[in-house]
Amino acid sequence: MTSRGVPSHVHDDAGQATAEQGIVMLDGPNGVAVAMTPGAARQTGNELLAAAVRAEAQLGDA
Repeated sequence: MTSRGVPSHVHDDAGQATAEQGIVMLDGPNGVAVAMTPGAARQTGNELLAAAVRAEAQLGDA
C-alpha cells in the first residue's frame, strides 16, 4: 500500500481494445489479454465507466 491507501500494483496506463473478426480483444498491463463478445465488451465498458466515476468521487472526498 502507498501512503494514500492505494495498492502499489495499481496501474496508471490504459488497456488497448481492438476488434478482430467480431471479437473484442482487450490487452492490458502485465500481459493481461481478454477476448470478449461485443455484448460482453459493451457491458464491461459501461461497468468500467461507472466505476471510474465512483472512484473519482471517492478521491474527491479524500
